[in-house]
Amino acid sequence: MRAIFVMIKCEMGQAYRVAREMADTIPELSEMHSISGQYDLMGKFYLEPEQDIGLFVVERLQTVAGVKDTYTLQTFNAFSPGRA
Repeated sequence: MRAIFVMIKCEMGQAYRVAREMADTIPELSEMHSISGQYDLMGKFYLEPEQDIGLFVVERLQTVAGVKDTYTLQTFNAFSPGRA
């Protein structure tokens, strides 16, 4: 599994509804956080190695009603205290 982070800009007043819908319908979602700044939400998703990131974002996230824009970050390594 590989992690991606997607920042999501929502239509005005839709951030919590979008977050709840994604949490209820997208099994790849690990965490969804409301955030401040240019984007309203940040989600952490775990994808299978062969899963196409672009298609996942375009077909599964950007099609949720209330999503206005996305910004995707692909990760390379995860670091935890005491582990390299």
